[in-house]
Amino acid sequence: MIPVVTPEQMRRIDAGAVEPLEVLIERAGWAVASAARRILGGTYGRRIAVLVGKGNNGADGRVAARVLERWGARCEVHGADALPASFPANRQHPIDLVVDACYGTGFRGTFHAPSTDAPVLAVDIPSGVDGLTGAVSGVPFRAIETVTFVAPKPGLFLHPGAEFVGNVTVADIGLRVPASENVNRFLLDEGEAAVAWPRRSGTAHKWRSAVWVIGGSAGLEGAPRLAALGAARAGAGYVRLSIPGLERAASSLMEVVGHPIGLEWADEVLRDAGRFGALVLGPGLATDERQREQVAVAVERWPGTVVVDAGGLHALGVVGEGRSVWASRTIPPVLTPHDGEFVRMGGRLADRLDSVESMAVASSAVVLLKGPTTLIASPDGSTILSTSGDARLATAGSGDVLSGVIGAALALGLEPARAAALATSVHGLAARRGPEVGLMAGDLPGLVSAVLSDAS
Repeated sequence: MIPVVTPEQMRRIDAGAVEPLEVLIERAGWAVASAARRILGGTYGRRIAVLVGKGNNGADGRVAARVLERWGARCEVHGADALPASFPANRQHPIDLVVDACYGTGFRGTFHAPSTDAPVLAVDIPSGVDGLTGAVSGVPFRAIETVTFVAPKPGLFLHPGAEFVGNVTVADIGLRVPASENVNRFLLDEGEAAVAWPRRSGTAHKWRSAVWVIGGSAGLEGAPRLAALGAARAGAGYVRLSIPGLERAASSLMEVVGHPIGLEWADEVLRDAGRFGALVLGPGLATDERQREQVAVAVERWPGTVVVDAGGLHALGVVGEGRSVWASRTIPPVLTPHDGEFVRMGGRLADRLDSVESMAVASSAVVLLKGPTTLIASPDGSTILSTSGDARLATAGSGDVLSGVIGAALALGLEPARAAALATSVHGLAARRGPEVGLMAGDLPGLVSAVLSDAS
């Protein structure tokens, strides 16, 4: 996994550098120039507008301009405090690339980018994007690539700022993140998830990776079925599906074992809990008082790993210090809210990273906050960021499939935070294999299987 550092941590890393600042700036400028040459496919005769501020970002941009001139480009250097309204200003000599080196992660003002039809390369972070929260002040450039240094910053991946970043390249300028920084945020490398996914051994049998999915209600039978298929396709050896009060829980799913349970099901389920590696609880579940009571009992007393989604989250209500029903559990549950559920649980969207971390620590749960960048926060204060998904996952039922995939990862032996992180990444990679338009949640289980099979 890739360490993610805050702007304040980056300032301390810079201040502790053994080599002079001028040397680091020279390396950063060369990295920016190299990225510009790659974007343009060459630099000879190209016209490049380099926009520079007064700080280190601007210094990086000036070095890049000097290097690009040496490589045959024609660079126009513009001070950030006196920018024209647009680029190219002269249509006879259009600009081929704009380099945004105006302001870095320490910027606190408002930035309004000039209009341009040219591609934009941002230095460290697009000017106007907060390096910690991803908040946007003004109107940043919409970069096609951002070159950042040493380690990425959270704001590169948090929306709305992430919409302006483009591809993120981390340039090595000779600095390392020291152990003294105690970095506890990490970006999950997309190539890691499918390769690291646990495989069943040659002596395995179905009960060593069994998942029980409990959810659904009248008219909402599809959600738990999607979760069950997600678990089966992600490698669970045995999947049991129960819909409270519905006798034929899995009539249309040949690969899933239907197991009828009544509306007061917790004690019955707990009696058979020892046979299962994971419980997936809540997709499509009713939110009446009876079901809330059953969820509370099951989450508190289930001896193994638990994923709580949708109706299960609604049943638990506000999650906070002293309010969690699993305070005595030795294995933290995995909670998987979307934004609306997160707010109902007491979360704040204005600073989603800080809020999800606070909720995880206060509630002693792994909290997976879904979004364009999914955040997986652990009770120990660490957080994993996953960026593998895209807009194709904004479809009904995709979160139910994710719950099942997490359940399979847990049943296969992964600890809760890692199971949630790897499942999120695999789920996102699966969506990217689907059609650009018209991907349905029912397509995802098969695509998950393909992602994992290709990596084996």
